[in-house]
Amino acid sequence: MAEIAPMILVYDTETTGLPRDWNAPLTDGENWPRLVQLAWQLHTPEGKLVSRGNRIVRPDGFTIPFNAAKVHGITTDRAEAEGIDLDSVLEEFGRDLDRADFVMGHNISFDVSIMGAEWIRRGASAERVTNKALIDSKDEATEFCAIPGGRGGKFKWPTLTELHQKLFGTGFGDAHDAAYDVDATAKCFFALVQHGVIQREGFPKGSAVQYEAPQLEVANFAQAQQPSATVQPRKSPSGSQPVAASSAAAIDDVPFSHLHVHSQFSVLQATSSVQALIDHAVEAGMPAMALTDRGNMMGAFHFVRAANKAGIKPIVGAELNVCRDHADRSKKDDGYPIVMLAKNRAGYHRLAKLSSLAYTDGFYYVPRIDREQLLEYKEDLIVTTGGLFSEVPSLLLNVGDRQAEEAFLWWKAEFGPNFYAELNRHGLEEQKVVNDFLLQMCSKHDVRYIAANNSFYTTRKEADAHDILLCVKDAANVSQPKRYVGKRGREFRFGLPNDEFYLKSPQEMKRLFADVPEAFHTVRDIVDQCEGYVLERDVLLPAFDIPQEFVDPKDAEDKGKRGENAYLRHLTYKGAEKRYEEITEEVRQRLDFELETIERTGYPGYFLIVQDFTTAAREMGVSVGPGRGSAAGSAVAYCTGITNVDPIAYDLLFERFLNPDRVSLPDIDIDFDDEGRGRVIDYVIDKYGANQVAQIITYGTMAAKSSIRDTARVMELPLGDADRLSKQMPDISLSKLFKLDDKSLKDKLRGQEGLDQVNAIKAIHDGHGLESEVLKKARVIEGSVRNTGIHACGVIITPDDITKFVPVATAKDSDMVCTQFDNSVAEDAGLLKMDFLGLKTLTIIKDAVRNVKKRSGVELDPEAFPLDDEATYELFQRGDTVGIFQYESVGMQRYLKDLKPTEFADLIAMNALYRPGPLEYIPAFVRRKHGQEPVKYDLDACEEYLAETYGITVYQEQVMLLSQKLAGFTKGEADTLRKAMGKKKADLIAKMKPKFLEGGGERGHDTEVLEKIWKDWEAFASYAFNKSHSTCYAWVAYQTAYLKANHPAEFMAAVLSNNMSDIKKVTFFMEECRRMGTPVLGPDVNESEFKFAVNAEGAIRFGLGAMSGVGEGAVASIVESRNEEPYKSIFDFAVKVNLKDCNKRVFEALARGGGFDDLPQAIFRSQCFAEDTKGRTTIELAIRYGQATQESENSSQASLFGGDSGAMEIPEPPVPVCDEWDPFDKLAREKEVVGVYLSGHPLDEFKVQLDQFCTPGGLSNLEDMVAARGRTISFGGMVTEAEHKIGKNGRPWGGMTVEDYHGSQRMMFWRDDYLKFREYMVSGWFLFIKGKVQMKQFRGADELEFKVTRIELLSDVLEKMAGRLRVQVNLAKLDSGLVEQVCALIESNQGGVGVTVELHHPEAVLEMPSRRKRVALSSELLEGLEALEGVEYKVVTSGG
Repeated sequence: MAEIAPMILVYDTETTGLPRDWNAPLTDGENWPRLVQLAWQLHTPEGKLVSRGNRIVRPDGFTIPFNAAKVHGITTDRAEAEGIDLDSVLEEFGRDLDRADFVMGHNISFDVSIMGAEWIRRGASAERVTNKALIDSKDEATEFCAIPGGRGGKFKWPTLTELHQKLFGTGFGDAHDAAYDVDATAKCFFALVQHGVIQREGFPKGSAVQYEAPQLEVANFAQAQQPSATVQPRKSPSGSQPVAASSAAAIDDVPFSHLHVHSQFSVLQATSSVQALIDHAVEAGMPAMALTDRGNMMGAFHFVRAANKAGIKPIVGAELNVCRDHADRSKKDDGYPIVMLAKNRAGYHRLAKLSSLAYTDGFYYVPRIDREQLLEYKEDLIVTTGGLFSEVPSLLLNVGDRQAEEAFLWWKAEFGPNFYAELNRHGLEEQKVVNDFLLQMCSKHDVRYIAANNSFYTTRKEADAHDILLCVKDAANVSQPKRYVGKRGREFRFGLPNDEFYLKSPQEMKRLFADVPEAFHTVRDIVDQCEGYVLERDVLLPAFDIPQEFVDPKDAEDKGKRGENAYLRHLTYKGAEKRYEEITEEVRQRLDFELETIERTGYPGYFLIVQDFTTAAREMGVSVGPGRGSAAGSAVAYCTGITNVDPIAYDLLFERFLNPDRVSLPDIDIDFDDEGRGRVIDYVIDKYGANQVAQIITYGTMAAKSSIRDTARVMELPLGDADRLSKQMPDISLSKLFKLDDKSLKDKLRGQEGLDQVNAIKAIHDGHGLESEVLKKARVIEGSVRNTGIHACGVIITPDDITKFVPVATAKDSDMVCTQFDNSVAEDAGLLKMDFLGLKTLTIIKDAVRNVKKRSGVELDPEAFPLDDEATYELFQRGDTVGIFQYESVGMQRYLKDLKPTEFADLIAMNALYRPGPLEYIPAFVRRKHGQEPVKYDLDACEEYLAETYGITVYQEQVMLLSQKLAGFTKGEADTLRKAMGKKKADLIAKMKPKFLEGGGERGHDTEVLEKIWKDWEAFASYAFNKSHSTCYAWVAYQTAYLKANHPAEFMAAVLSNNMSDIKKVTFFMEECRRMGTPVLGPDVNESEFKFAVNAEGAIRFGLGAMSGVGEGAVASIVESRNEEPYKSIFDFAVKVNLKDCNKRVFEALARGGGFDDLPQAIFRSQCFAEDTKGRTTIELAIRYGQATQESENSSQASLFGGDSGAMEIPEPPVPVCDEWDPFDKLAREKEVVGVYLSGHPLDEFKVQLDQFCTPGGLSNLEDMVAARGRTISFGGMVTEAEHKIGKNGRPWGGMTVEDYHGSQRMMFWRDDYLKFREYMVSGWFLFIKGKVQMKQFRGADELEFKVTRIELLSDVLEKMAGRLRVQVNLAKLDSGLVEQVCALIESNQGGVGVTVELHHPEAVLEMPSRRKRVALSSELLEGLEALEGVEYKVVTSGG
């Protein structure tokens, strides 16, 4: 009996839209769209057409949405006229379905779901369609089409068009007619069967498959007009209707305000700055404006302040995403963007709460709330129907009239008179449909409507720049086709359809909406309903719990702070008794003055809060800095433990911190060791509650260069041109570049050179072509908020739930929320901000102290280090300050060598002077200290405060003290003077000068001298530094220097430990250790800790935590398991450690890095990876051995019978014998896991070449190109990476990365240089490279480069460059034995390099060139000469 061939049913559906939830059950009739058209073809496997159908379904209880009709061309009217009832369609289709063995389509699962849902609606089972075997061409053809860019590195699913193109060489434009789509799908299907791509049992291949196409009816769009064609044509592109003149005149006097406006805080979705919006509103004569940013209220504070200042009413709003269930993260549901406006301050706080909840509770892809949350906070809020993507318009366009009306009625029912329909006219046919529906709903249900323009940019001419911003957001190119409404897929990017989305003037809006004058009356009424308010407020401090005995009942009655003041006084004097041997009258007066000022300004709680968490930090073992900034000038802070530097001893001023004449919030920034900072924040959270503590948001805005780069990318400017253009841009914003005059630009930049750069940019901008367009568009998007981040150290503490004061958001990689307002407005918004700074130096000090105790048992107290330690000052005098906080720069080292500091005051002064401006005073400061220049004072009265700085005004505090002494300024006036001069406030300086001259004259000082002092202050005060800050950081620096001078190994181990994540710094500090004579040994499982440690011999051991592949858990196991006894062998190691933590990867990393090198039972690194006869490596054997031994021991311990039989002895496996890796291979593997070369360096064999022919410092000379400008530099290095390319123009180019002891450098070679040097660009080669640092040699370049002029193989350098060996002998050391040793070395190393022996005497040098002897510069010769006492050598180049 012949087999019956399987039948294939190919079908496709057109529907009312897409499902809300693709995973919803088919029984959810509201979720699954309705069937509009069904087409099918029944085929044999050979392609023969057996049957077909093409039916339009008559709507029954639903309408076909506008967007769906736009897609497939079937309107509700047409379907009702031409369609047949659903039951008939299902019956006809079902007959062919029952005959089919397979159902097939492109994305067939969607069509199966549509048909299944329709059968269920008819009370039948969906299994009739869902149980059929499926063939989906998008799945079957994925590998065949091989379109890159899919998820997880896989190929993308092909569209039907892409598949058609692949198979037949021509595209298939989406017909969105089910019959045409079925035909194309069937054609592709049988071609795939023919190619063998789709195979099933009974399917033929090759020519046996021939697709029989049907005779198709006329396509949908050919039969019927698009739905938009039925819409009456509009008179203007904006969609307004012709109206009578009387109607237009009726609204002439009605003011208009925009109520749907986006700013740059709608991240990457709008270009308008808040100020630009306000300026435009003022210019247009608008009485008010609303700000409705997408998903947040970040701009609210700036907006309200700017609007109030400009005299217009600010209406704070937001466009929040309202989803079905904010807690549901099982599926993506961004919700609908709903426009909400706050009617008053209460409404503002409710809106802020909703915006906060959208982040803290609802964030899933986007911030979201749901209806339930909205209803809880709906009072004093206005909502509108919003734009096309809002709920009512979206349902109308994509789901149906009924659902849209239901949503409309829900909003009306819940918000009543606070719900408005929003009409937008940007010239879109979708808006005409929506507006007609909304006007119908408003009339039917008595709802008022408004005119709006949903703006995203300020003026029409910014439309193109806004389009670029959207491309930046979506990583698309401007040239890519865009679509605003409807499905985009891969072919389209998102973009606005025209240039109508700008902030139109009231006149433009009235012309646009003249046919609906009521809309303007409604807008006016809404503006009148909304109250004006300010968001600035006094800072609100959280309540601090004080002991009961200090509580004053009156405080509860009048909100006073008597209790807090009393408790602060108590703590202050209690601390003063510990800080001072005797509380003198001077100390008492100072403390009382400060406490009275704190009481008068109302900030005792501030001090109590700070002293509380600094005290808690110390109790937790967290290091607290000595203070920073002006807070160190407070004796109260010193006595309560907030700071740790005595302000009285160092003449630090409290009024510099808290001006008694001007009440402003004090600002105490606290340094904690960076490892403990988090614990202190946790303490604050525990004390005040997580809902009262937040971090501070930062806005990542697009600066000039990034806006140029982003614009260039999306406008497809070639990468090289984009790179050059951005680098050509000077360090100034584009807005200032085009706004400032030449003089101001020269002052801001590098004089004429900077101005030349500006003029070059302007010339490009004013020219023609793509580069000009890029600059013009970049000017517009500059300043746009690109992303948000978190302030590095700021923490907000509020007296109640923080969302009652400001809106908050969630922060990436943090459990804490962050404010939606940034640091610039935090204090003005009434927020108490504390800076919790993590200072790595404090961790270094702590680690160094711990290292000292571990090695020697000595307990050091950094706060008790003597300030007269001789070794510490000698270290500063030598400039030996690598690793010393604030004093390690090369320039600072040079000045320290000149200054030779001998007291702490010198260090304070140098910390203050070493910065732009005061730097020029350092030479005079040095000369005066050493008596090389007389110390002069303008007045004898100045000596008291200027003596410590040798008559030079260094500190702001000196200006303040002298103004009081010379002219009788009050403390508050002195601080005001300091601020005025520091910030160059000319009007305030001019106001205070007469008072200074008058006060000085009254005290008998010469007016001319006073004039000179004032002039000097004006010149220098803006540069003068805060002595309080300088003193604190000089103390931290002294502590680090003390440790380096007295405990060098322990200190450097701490420095290395705290830079483990930066291999470049590890390399740098290891080099410093070698210079100091402190060995840095490789990792060792018996000595190494997680961090770098010091062994008993004083050498530093490499930290295991710095090794790649060795985690913290593994290190903990290694250290813990060796406590009782060190490891004897790799097998002993395997027995003792936890093998879950120390897995094979850890063993291999330790072996490669040398961690097993020093075990008593020695093992080569290569032996760890050597295999036995069964192909098992020693590491694998060791792990198996460890597992077996541990299991044996465990089973012995668990024995029921006890006894003394013990664990079974398991013999250690033999270690395979093999050769050690060659040195280069060994070093390469070592660097893989350690990151640096430890046991040697590949360049070690070229020591002579590097020492004799290369610039000292090698590649480190190129780290500061500006300092190296004009210098010729030569170095030797190893090529670690090389590439050879062919450019688009056909020209070859290439690059290579070269590495030496000091760092690495990437070098690019173009054109002739590439052809000249390409043979040397080989990975692993050792090269000698010579070049010069100069400006790049191409048009418009403003960048330095290292121009290579010569490359040689490093191994050839001696032969090519060595001209002569000069052996320099100290005559005082010369004897016959030394002569014999030198001669023997020369005799045994004969070659081609000439020799000269020099005899050195203090008064003369005798040169004795040899005419016959020539040597080979071998390692034996040079190392031999180095070993001889009194002998040095120098290799000179040919001719030298």
